[in-house]
Amino acid sequence: MLEKLAERIARLEESATLQMAAMVRELKSRGEDIVDLTLGEPDFDTPLHIKEAAKQAIDKGITKYTPVAGFLDLRKSIAQKLHRDNQLTYTPEQIVCSTGAKQSIANVVLSLINPGDEVIIPAPYWVSYSAITHLAEGKVVTIASNVEQDYKITPAQLEAVITPKSKLFIFSSPCNPTGAVYTKEELEALAVVFRKYPNIIILADEIYEYINFTGVHASIASLEGMYDRTVIVNGFSKGFAMTGWRLGYITAPLWIAQACTKMQGQFTSGTCSITQMAGEAAMLGDMTPTTDMCAHYKRRRDLGYAQLKNIPGLKVNLPTGAFYFFTDISSFFGKKNGDITINNAHDMSMYLLSDAKVSTVSGEAFGDGNCIRFSYATSDDKLLLAMDRIAVSLAKLK
Repeated sequence: MLEKLAERIARLEESATLQMAAMVRELKSRGEDIVDLTLGEPDFDTPLHIKEAAKQAIDKGITKYTPVAGFLDLRKSIAQKLHRDNQLTYTPEQIVCSTGAKQSIANVVLSLINPGDEVIIPAPYWVSYSAITHLAEGKVVTIASNVEQDYKITPAQLEAVITPKSKLFIFSSPCNPTGAVYTKEELEALAVVFRKYPNIIILADEIYEYINFTGVHASIASLEGMYDRTVIVNGFSKGFAMTGWRLGYITAPLWIAQACTKMQGQFTSGTCSITQMAGEAAMLGDMTPTTDMCAHYKRRRDLGYAQLKNIPGLKVNLPTGAFYFFTDISSFFGKKNGDITINNAHDMSMYLLSDAKVSTVSGEAFGDGNCIRFSYATSDDKLLLAMDRIAVSLAKLK
């Protein structure tokens, strides 16, 4: 019956992270002792004051349909956060709340991209950027970076790929999968290029804003000439440990916000009323749990980095945000352990799953076939156990 499916489904790739997560769940259900470093999901519970706000919403009967773009009070609280944390001024009409940041990104891409339009995406990139672009029938144009340059592109690399068909630039900082964080100076260097090409819209994914070890989060929207052409995507999943609540948002020029509201109105309409009330509490409430979580992630980063950098054959940098290591494993290509040969990153990911009982994600899904991604959003004990197992399994490859 596959021939009856729409071509867009055939073009759409399954999320590699979700695919590996499903495989891990299956193995665990069979009793396998897997250390899961797959999903980018905080292992902390949602802070208490946020959960209490959701309970109060239920008790008050706030369980009806919501405005497509989100409750006005939630959008006001997001505007307040943007002014407080980012020195950016937005009206509630410029903010659209969605069922997660992934839907926010899809709204923007589907609202802007026509068939054949070029979308520039620095690689490594989050898996859904390219998939959503292909769904919109846009052309993905990647800019490669590597561990030696801390996975950050240069202005020269950016300008080299711009053409008259360039319509959108999508990037994340802090970055999934690399943990790279662009400084204000580095963003300004890219903005110098963008100012020459006023037709390119910038989509800045800032979902990991609060998991930043540099002490400073810079938004490209704050730079001269960038505000009116930048869409910021953010949400509650990472910084507030609210992955299952499904709440993301964009802040954008009004015309883009209106287009995204129109798009969303035909897909999901407004997101969950109870989640929105929890989100308002997150925006306006105590940030101590968030800063505490960030401190835990930084300690785990240091713990994992100390182990990975001493494993022969791996090339790893020190990420400055998010909770991932994106590690170059290309020196193992062609090596064997018995009947198993490592030809690519997918082979390595599957080898570590079978031999070390550690789940990772192949870098091929993120646009870099030389690497694999480790998430360190897990306990210290599990992280250390995983590093030990990985070291033993890699030593077997000859």
